[in-house]
Amino acid sequence: MERRKVDIMCVQETRWKGSKARSIGAGFKLFYYGVDSKSNGVGVVLKEEFVRNVLEVGCQLEEKERFWSDLDEVMESIPTGERVVVGADFNGHVGEGNTGDEEVMGKFGVKERNLEGQMVVDFAKRMDMAVVNTYFQKREEHRVTYKSGGRRTQVDYILCRRGNLKEISDCKVVVGESVARRHRMVVCRMTFMVCKKKRSKIEKKTKWWKLKKEECCEEFRQKLRQALGGQVVLPDDWETTAEVIRETG
Repeated sequence: MERRKVDIMCVQETRWKGSKARSIGAGFKLFYYGVDSKSNGVGVVLKEEFVRNVLEVGCQLEEKERFWSDLDEVMESIPTGERVVVGADFNGHVGEGNTGDEEVMGKFGVKERNLEGQMVVDFAKRMDMAVVNTYFQKREEHRVTYKSGGRRTQVDYILCRRGNLKEISDCKVVVGESVARRHRMVVCRMTFMVCKKKRSKIEKKTKWWKLKKEECCEEFRQKLRQALGGQVVLPDDWETTAEVIRETG
């Protein structure tokens, strides 16, 4: 295909089961469909620049729309003031530049936007969120989250509430860390205060039931006598007496 300058090629006898897509190197991707037996099969090979116009095999548009609908429900169940961070492989390209979408994304995406990428942007607008990856100017190598053969793109995104963007100081791809096949690690540096829970003061309880045991009863008498400075007769002031008994107990 390179030698003959062919961008799109129909093929047959692929001999692979099922319907999938795979990169075959040199910037080409094969979309194929095969039967249960390892024979026959057809497919289409596309040059990378045309791949973005093809919906991913195996995930129908209805399934994608159902996913976003379910995610909307989850988001709507979370209180508005609660911090939310979403990180996922959205299998879409939000694209480079942010004209018309400045409120939810920065300029630093990769390549052009596709249908799935538009779904990510629309979700961010509905939920008042921001696509964090796109706000930090990095070399393309530190923006590309997916590499397969000659294909390099950005499909893994981190989203946060727009009001929490000020808490994020950096977001980039860590080159060289193997996390999942073809996908690369995306790291987001976020700093925020964690409110400490106030401990409620627990009132000390006197275990009066222990006085039923003779040895405990005698020990209590001795401690009470020491607390009273050796006096045998209790003070006339009941509050003072009660305080001494509580502290001794």
